Amino acid sequence: MTGARSAGLLVFRHTDRGLEVLLGHMGGPFFARRDAGAWTVPKGEYDAGETAWDAARREFEEELGLPPPDGEAVPLGEVRQSGGKTVTAWAVEGDLDPAAVVPGTFRMEWPPKSGRTREFPELDRVEWLSVDRARELIVSAQAVFLDRLAEHSP
Repeated sequence: MTGARSAGLLVFRHTDRGLEVLLGHMGGPFFARRDAGAWTVPKGEYDAGETAWDAARREFEEELGLPPPDGEAVPLGEVRQSGGKTVTAWAVEGDLDPAAVVPGTFRMEWPPKSGRTREFPELDRVEWLSVDRARELIVSAQAVFLDRLAEHSP
C-alpha cells in the first residue's frame, strides 16, 4: 500500500427538505476560521492489518463518540485527495443527533515551535446539511461522494 489510506462513513437521511448528509468540520487551529473545504466525511487512517470497512466504522465511533448506524452500506468508492491520501467511503442511512456527538481529540504542538502541546477535537462541529450546501463546504475531492450518493438515492 503506498500513501496514506483513510476510510469513512457518510451518514444520510431523507427529510421533508430532501436528502441530507452528516458532515463534520475539522477541528484544530488550521481550520478554525475556514468553512469552505473544511468539512469532511467522518473518517480516519488505517493500515494493512485492518479492512477499510472496519476502519470506517471504528473511525466513525472514534470521531463522533457514537456507534455507526447499522443500515445497508452503499459503497461510494475511492477518491484521491490533493495531499495524496486515498479515501474510501460508504453511505449509511441514519438519523443521529449532532448534539449527542462527543468528539475524539488529537494533540499537537501549538502555537508552532512553542514547545507547548494542546488538545483539539477531531471534529469541532457536526451538522446535517443539504447535498447542495454540503457540496459548497466539503473537502473538494470528497464532493464526488455526494454525487455518488445522489445517484443511488431516490
